Amino acid sequence: MTVVLEGKIALITGGSSGIGRATALAFARRGGKVVIADVDIKGGEETVRMIKEMRGEALFVKTDVSKAAEVEAVINKAVKTYGRLDCAHNNAGIGTLGARPFTAECTEENWDRIISINLKGVWLCMKYEIPQMLKQGGGAIVNTSSAAGLVGLAGASTYAASKHGVIGLTKTAALEYAPKGIRINAVCPGLIHTPLIERISSKGPDFEEVRLGPIGRMGTPEEVAEAVVWLCSEAASFVTGHAMAVDGGKVAM
Repeated sequence: MTVVLEGKIALITGGSSGIGRATALAFARRGGKVVIADVDIKGGEETVRMIKEMRGEALFVKTDVSKAAEVEAVINKAVKTYGRLDCAHNNAGIGTLGARPFTAECTEENWDRIISINLKGVWLCMKYEIPQMLKQGGGAIVNTSSAAGLVGLAGASTYAASKHGVIGLTKTAALEYAPKGIRINAVCPGLIHTPLIERISSKGPDFEEVRLGPIGRMGTPEEVAEAVVWLCSEAASFVTGHAMAVDGGKVAM
């Protein structure tokens, strides 16, 4: 099935690398205009350059999703530039800081930082995206959770809590706004070949073997991006409140 997003305006947070960059490029290839938000200026500008090389249209806005004023500003910029906001991929997130402590050893600093970006950041994005979509009569939002939002992950209690929270937030908002024409879903990536996973996997030789699903390999950012663009498209018009695992079958084991 060919997914067409011609003329759609999409906001991608965490669009400077990995899944966010792959999603931005996937939207652009299908005719969408993309607003990229990230704290990484160099990476964000590189994503814009890549889109423009494809003859697509994009802009970058430096944004810390844990700060309400910055989230509001990027959405205002998107609307001021393109007139509307049709789709959003709330993807910005971080992993566990430093070592991977069990729950009782997790520091308050670790908890506050991860929750503020991974969970509060998603909530703030929806807080400002949804009113704009209500004005327009509809839209589609996809939040990035994780396979660790569907099952536990020893040594990553804060990360797993944040990603479980994203799914609860997604399902609740989907129920609230479905009658208003806004569809809200989540993707739950498993082991995906991104800079974040490369940093984690380098700490132990058994990392991949333990976490790979039955497909037997890591996924690619492009494979997650395909799920995101489908969920944002009219091809998924009857799908809302869903947490889609894109994990090579890991959570089915």
